[in-house]
Amino acid sequence: MSTEVITLLTAGLVLLAFELIVPGAILGLAGGLLLLAGVGLAFFQDGFGGGVTALAIALTGIGLMLWLELRVLPRTRFGRRMFLSKAIDATSQPPIATAAAAVVGREAIAVTALGPTGIVLVDGHRYEARCDSGFAEEGAKLKVIRVETFQLVVISLN
Repeated sequence: MSTEVITLLTAGLVLLAFELIVPGAILGLAGGLLLLAGVGLAFFQDGFGGGVTALAIALTGIGLMLWLELRVLPRTRFGRRMFLSKAIDATSQPPIATAAAAVVGREAIAVTALGPTGIVLVDGHRYEARCDSGFAEEGAKLKVIRVETFQLVVISLN
């Protein structure tokens, strides 16, 4: 195997490794192209045997690099600062009213003003709702008449 092939394969693997630190896909794309060029040059210069050897070296290098980046690096001091270790499991939206039989006919309290949509409280649960009787002020007593397309439909009791 020639020094040009070894240089192309090494440069490609180094650029792929730096892609983890410098985002943007430019280094990864350049590294992939250098690896392809190295394998292609090996097939051209050294025939089938040299090309397969270069391909095996490239794939082994990529596999080893991925193992190091995904298994070893997160356990290092540098890697712990790079990778996220906590997840946000909260939601910003009220739950979707899917159990229509459980809420239809129940009394609701307007948590926000409904003009015509807003948030209501039914049995301690917050839902998005639309008021068919127009505007309803915050704190107004409402009645759930049906469930439509992920929201409750309410009418004013006042």
